[in-house]
Amino acid sequence: MGDILIGTCSWTDRALVAGGWYPPGHRGPEGRLRYYAARFPVVEVDATYYALPTAQRSRQWAQRTPDGFVFDVKAYSLLTGHPTRAGTLPLALRPPGPAGRPVRGNDLGPAAVRDTWAAFLDGIEPLRRAGRLGSVLLQFPPWFAPGRGARARLARARELAGDVPLTAEFRHADWLRPPQRADTLALLREHDMALGAVDTAQGLPSSLPPVAEVTCPGLSVVRFHGRSAAWGTGSKEDRFRHRYVREELLPWLPRIEQLAERADAVHVLFNNCCADAAVSAAALMRTLVAQRVNLG
Repeated sequence: MGDILIGTCSWTDRALVAGGWYPPGHRGPEGRLRYYAARFPVVEVDATYYALPTAQRSRQWAQRTPDGFVFDVKAYSLLTGHPTRAGTLPLALRPPGPAGRPVRGNDLGPAAVRDTWAAFLDGIEPLRRAGRLGSVLLQFPPWFAPGRGARARLARARELAGDVPLTAEFRHADWLRPPQRADTLALLREHDMALGAVDTAQGLPSSLPPVAEVTCPGLSVVRFHGRSAAWGTGSKEDRFRHRYVREELLPWLPRIEQLAERADAVHVLFNNCCADAAVSAAALMRTLVAQRVNLG
């Protein structure tokens, strides 16, 4: 059975830092990461969505965490079709105009997107060399719907990423609804990408099916976004404001176990980043998984 690693989607979230989870003496950048890594074996880097990572920062992350600790890294927004603030691009790729204006890959052209991918990969290379890189998360926007263009974009992402592990999370529900679901799983297997399974509130227009399938042998990823009724519509705080309870997590245990039977590792990540809700849910899930293993 593969390893089941449980953690959260950020260790620097403002609400977590302000909420008092970090004790005195561990509230600086280095202290926070060391404290977090002493309690959980995996974390997702959220900051790389907003700005390209640097090799120096990645090297520091690797140095501040113990052997076996793993970082999943969220892809830079431009690489997944999100509007990106022009000022966060490297100077050589930055288009003329205000630094605050949003740009997309189509505005820059294929060569610039290729160079942006190269800059992103250079920035996380120290994690990879240190054996600390779990996967790069391609979190696609809600308007990224199934179709020929989307299939081409997935193929291009795999080409530009080389052999770096990739996880695809879709926010357009049609990817995971029948009859498209089977084609989606086949497409991910073709490109050796993990499917990012998600837990969200159900019954909303923006709800996503909680499909959990192994699409590459190295890794499966499950991301818990909370059960807020504002999912997909409210502010960030509203969308992710939720505290998981035992009864909400229990149905996921057999699914996670099935993933672990077919994948080398399963990353279970909590994105309900509101105060200490994510770290509390991760600790609860860790207890439930341990109890199930011991009972099994």
